[in-house]
Amino acid sequence: HSMDLSRFHSMDPNLLVGVVNTALRNDYESLEDLCLTHDISSEELVQRLASGGYEFRSEQQQFR
Repeated sequence: HSMDLSRFHSMDPNLLVGVVNTALRNDYESLEDLCLTHDISSEELVQRLASGGYEFRSEQQQFR
C-alpha cells in the first residue's frame, strides 16, 4: 500500500476522508485493520475526521 497515513494529523480532513474511505473500500476489512497496518491510533484518526464533520459508520465501514 503506497498510501502514507503517518501524517494524518496534519492532513486536511476533507482530503483525508477520501483517502481513508478509498482504503477501507479497496484494501481493508475494517477501520481497526487499516489502523493496525499503518500503526496509527483509530481514536486519533476518528477525532481528526470528526474535526471536519465526519463520523465513522460501521455499517458501511466508511466515514460520512
